[in-house]
Amino acid sequence: MLPLGFSSGLPFLLVFSTLSAWLREAGISRTEIGMLSWVALAYSLKFLWAPIVDRYDVPILAQLLGRRRGWMVLAQLTTAIGLVGIAMSDPATSLGLTIASALLVAFASATQDVVIDGWRIDATSTDRQGMMAASLQLGYRLSLICAGAGALYMAEFVNWRSAYLAMAGLMSVGLIAALIAPRVDLVPAAKRLSFGGAIVEPLTDLFRRKGMILVPILLLVACFRLPDFVAGVMANPLYIDLGFSKADIANVSKLYGVWIGIAGAFAGGIALTRIGLWWTLLIGAVVAASSNLMFAWLANEGARLDLLVLSISIDNFASGFAGSALVAYMSGLTAPGFAATQYALLSSLYALPGKLIGGSSGAVVDAYGYPVLFTATAAIGIPLVVLCFIVRRDTMKTEHERDAADAAAPVEAATRA
Repeated sequence: MLPLGFSSGLPFLLVFSTLSAWLREAGISRTEIGMLSWVALAYSLKFLWAPIVDRYDVPILAQLLGRRRGWMVLAQLTTAIGLVGIAMSDPATSLGLTIASALLVAFASATQDVVIDGWRIDATSTDRQGMMAASLQLGYRLSLICAGAGALYMAEFVNWRSAYLAMAGLMSVGLIAALIAPRVDLVPAAKRLSFGGAIVEPLTDLFRRKGMILVPILLLVACFRLPDFVAGVMANPLYIDLGFSKADIANVSKLYGVWIGIAGAFAGGIALTRIGLWWTLLIGAVVAASSNLMFAWLANEGARLDLLVLSISIDNFASGFAGSALVAYMSGLTAPGFAATQYALLSSLYALPGKLIGGSSGAVVDAYGYPVLFTATAAIGIPLVVLCFIVRRDTMKTEHERDAADAAAPVEAATRA
């Protein structure tokens, strides 16, 4: 699970913030960079083709490796080919090839995420899913260091082409993991939901259990990480425009910042056990949005390394804390019979508005400047707090029901034995 988590996280920054730094250095306008971030919409729309991945075999590969591992290998090889395509392009002279290659990477990488999640759920029992998820997250975070700091270091001291070729080579980590992973095709095709049912039935279950409170719940999920996604598109262009070197950005944002984000995620996990889900969710909504004010301050002050470190520290810690809260909240919304599909739908939903609105962030900066953008994203925290209070009763009720179910589970297991 650890190397598969690494393979899952590696491509994301390479079509998002790392690519935006290359584009800005190549002279691409901030408006165009913002719009190009829409290639990452594949990660938000993956639920549309997830039933195909879950239901159909890859010719030849499925016979050799099984359905899950066959899709993994195909997705990983396609991702590597897309990264080579980006490496061979030059945004200043062949932007079309860069965009097409980035689209291929995003689509293949999102497909890889779908199949890795399916393999993770099938591979082991429910009581070990916490360990699997922790391994996935650790591998994902380590890959962010490579795709963020590692790629920027190589671009600074060698060139961008070498950086992306090296990242394509690192996809071999996931490829090896897929080849040695156990074969776990547990559900025969005849028992799988139809393509339409795979999407409709989990949604129907959510509406049946939650009723009209589902509307503010979905709004909260959709907007919870909106400040991060919108601000994230313009973070690297801000650093470049202020005059920070790629080495500075790699050291502070992509290396130091990742570990601060891990610390924030652990802090969120501790808060969940100490003060409960709702309070952790509320605190996460406030700190994640308000931390963007640090970037507005940085934009006004200029290339101060001390202020960059402080901004990255506060923002990444807040982002990690809020991420733990949101994962726990979305997990609590799922039902046992539809847990994997409902979680895929919710995780797609939480990223979709940020990706859509993030595409216009460059135009906002060009028209009004960086401080206005980051202040506006911080203001999103106000409606988030309102939504947290609206769903408060349902959240606490769900938490109590889960606690009761967990307490009853050992008794039920002993009775069946």
